[in-house]
Amino acid sequence: MTEYRIDDLARAAGTTTRNVRGYQDRGLLPRPVRRGRIAIYTEAHLARLKVINDLLKRGFTIRHISDFLSGIQRGDDLAEVLGLQEVVSEPWSKATSTTMSADDLRDLLNTRNPAHFAQLIDFGLISPDGPADPPEKYTILDQETVSAYGRLVKLGVSLGGILDVHRRLDGEMSAVAATVISAGRRAVTEGREDGWIPQTTAESDWATELLTELRRAGTVTAHNALDRALDRDLARQLEEYLGEARKSRKDQDRPS
Repeated sequence: MTEYRIDDLARAAGTTTRNVRGYQDRGLLPRPVRRGRIAIYTEAHLARLKVINDLLKRGFTIRHISDFLSGIQRGDDLAEVLGLQEVVSEPWSKATSTTMSADDLRDLLNTRNPAHFAQLIDFGLISPDGPADPPEKYTILDQETVSAYGRLVKLGVSLGGILDVHRRLDGEMSAVAATVISAGRRAVTEGREDGWIPQTTAESDWATELLTELRRAGTVTAHNALDRALDRDLARQLEEYLGEARKSRKDQDRPS
């Protein structure tokens, strides 16, 4: 870890030694470690100074920054300090989890291929439970999806094919998520600079309500749009499939 004396720290943070001492006196900056008569600062001090400088440039007062950093020091979540914790920290995913032995999971998915388990872990669908290697049991992080894949495997669909589709779908859903979240970010900062933080109760209440409604609208829109897209493509491919079936039937009925 990089260490700094006060002059070096101030230079790296783009401030002055006087400001560094002033922030310490106000409790905004942790006290340095003492080695004899020398004060030693770390990267944590530099990161804190950069936050203070950034907030000052955005128009925050020292008192507001003090309240903000005090909340962080108490262990409060950043969103809680900003009055948005309930909305921001609530996960969008509502997947249920359970625990399953490794043997039961292998039987469910009809595989003993380590690569399949590695993919399931990478996709965030399962997680090893315990220190054993190989694991003796797994936490199923998305019980509904893993169970659905098990039913498809039972009907003869290869797990490798399922996981390939999952990988491609996950990539496309990441693009959808980026679109939705970026739209929400633009809505929050419209008429303000990016990185804006609510400074009053009214602003915090407005931002909380906006994020709540964006969450609802994004979930409903994405879900219903996917359903409509599935309906359209199912109809298209069903017609294509039946056309091939009719063509095959005609070929079979044609006298040889």
